[in-house]
Amino acid sequence: MPQDPLVQVRAYLLAKPGTSEGTPFGPDYLVFKVLHKMFAGVAWEGRPAHLSLKCDPDHALLLRAIYPTVTAGYHLNKRHWNTVALDGSVPWDELAAMMDESYDLVVAGMTRAARAELAALAQG
Repeated sequence: MPQDPLVQVRAYLLAKPGTSEGTPFGPDYLVFKVLHKMFAGVAWEGRPAHLSLKCDPDHALLLRAIYPTVTAGYHLNKRHWNTVALDGSVPWDELAAMMDESYDLVVAGMTRAARAELAALAQG
């Protein structure tokens, strides 16, 4: 039996160095942060659940053109964020790449000191 995509997504996001989760917008929306910067959000109560991720603007448009279930970020900057319905229509490898890109974009925007702190956390 395949694993619930929400369980897979949550485990994947939490495995990233320096990641924490919380519910600052209410109990039905999980926010994932690297250090203190949001890189993913999950509206988990609906079926299917929806995952919002930061994305390069040009890549965001490409993903929206390829996958009907990838739309402009819901309640987020629509140029830099996509929302993905976790209905299985986006292959896991592509979804993982989207999560990696979101994390990497947020890390790239951090100060040198924050990136050094993150590197120390990653080394254990």
